[in-house]
Amino acid sequence: MIKAVLIINTQGKPRLTKFYDFLTVEKQQELIRSVFGVLCSRADNVSNFMEADSIFGPGSRLVYKHYATLYFVFVFDSSENELAMLDLIQVCRSILVTNVSASFVCLADSANVNPPAFSFCGNTG
Repeated sequence: MIKAVLIINTQGKPRLTKFYDFLTVEKQQELIRSVFGVLCSRADNVSNFMEADSIFGPGSRLVYKHYATLYFVFVFDSSENELAMLDLIQVCRSILVTNVSASFVCLADSANVNPPAFSFCGNTG
């Protein structure tokens, strides 16, 4: 089961978040800070897969991909396939590029603008 989908810029500002379990805003912000802290301290030559037990609880895994100024992050449990999650990141990125505009997705952070509200992968919650 997917627990969370996060898109965070390289400065740690969340651009899009979706948590599939109820969490208070404070807890969400704490988790985002923790994830960003781990991601920005990882070397470029290490795996994009990692255990997230200390952040999201037992059995949690995290997969991420770094594109331009954005980190795309999926958090999931052991029932999901890691490579399928990595592929899903690519699909969601392609959807954003196609429907929002490639220049906006890549340059939104440098222009310091907020992305428009839209449904992420068909989810309206």
